[in-house]
Amino acid sequence: MNRVTTLVNSRKVAPWVFLAPFLILFIVFKVFPVVLAVLMSFQKIQGINTGVFNGTANYEALASNVRFGVALRNTTVYTIATLLVLIPIPLVIAVLLDSGRVVKATVFRTILFLPALTSLVVVGSVFRAVLTPTGLLNSALAQFGLQPQRWLEVADLAIPSLVLLAVWRWTGINIIYFNSGLVNISKEFYEAASIDGANPFQLFWHITLPLLRPTTLFVVILSIIGGFQVFVEPYILYPGGQSPGDGGLSLAYLIYRTAFNSFNLGSAAAMGVILALIIFILSLIQFRFFGAFQREG
Repeated sequence: MNRVTTLVNSRKVAPWVFLAPFLILFIVFKVFPVVLAVLMSFQKIQGINTGVFNGTANYEALASNVRFGVALRNTTVYTIATLLVLIPIPLVIAVLLDSGRVVKATVFRTILFLPALTSLVVVGSVFRAVLTPTGLLNSALAQFGLQPQRWLEVADLAIPSLVLLAVWRWTGINIIYFNSGLVNISKEFYEAASIDGANPFQLFWHITLPLLRPTTLFVVILSIIGGFQVFVEPYILYPGGQSPGDGGLSLAYLIYRTAFNSFNLGSAAAMGVILALIIFILSLIQFRFFGAFQREG
């Protein structure tokens, strides 16, 4: 007993004792599934049958899989669109709310954040009503003399519809992220620059943006991961995820359908590995672009 007590109190062993619960859960629920998915991607597994090793056949089949190409294209376009909207707009709004020129800024932050707390099932149901030919969006377009659109009935409008849903839901939470970064920027920088004659745009460009780089990197990485893993939005916006002409087919939903509808687990695992590699590579590119790997001098 004394030996066990001495071992636990050891400076080398004690940290591992406290880390053990986390490490066990991480290995069982994170590392093991990833390793298993990689192994499955090199096997032919149909239903509950035992897998048979087939080399890179699953990956080679994906090269000629038209639906996989469509899903990859849709997911990439959706991710790029959300990045172009959900980075600059929340950033500008966060800067305005932090400037002290907006009355009741906290109230606006709260209102803009509320959509993030709403269930996606409820959001999808509401947006199905908003995007109908006689819905709220077309009524608003008619006020400006624009023609109504068949948002949920045309393949070309599937991605814009999903982007509208994403903007409504995630703008508020990105504002909170950027606001948390702005709070850590000392006001003395702005005061000194203002004394030197800097205008608001120069303050934003030369002080706010550089000092918000870590927060921006965080938001960009989250947006990339969320964009490429989009699943619930197309599934609830369209009945059972069946969008017109596969215009809203996402890669994550195709993986789900391949695994649990077609029961082709080997092909689904190969898609999952490719999706993980895409996210990993793009994240590394962003880390390099934002200078996260540079040593501070």
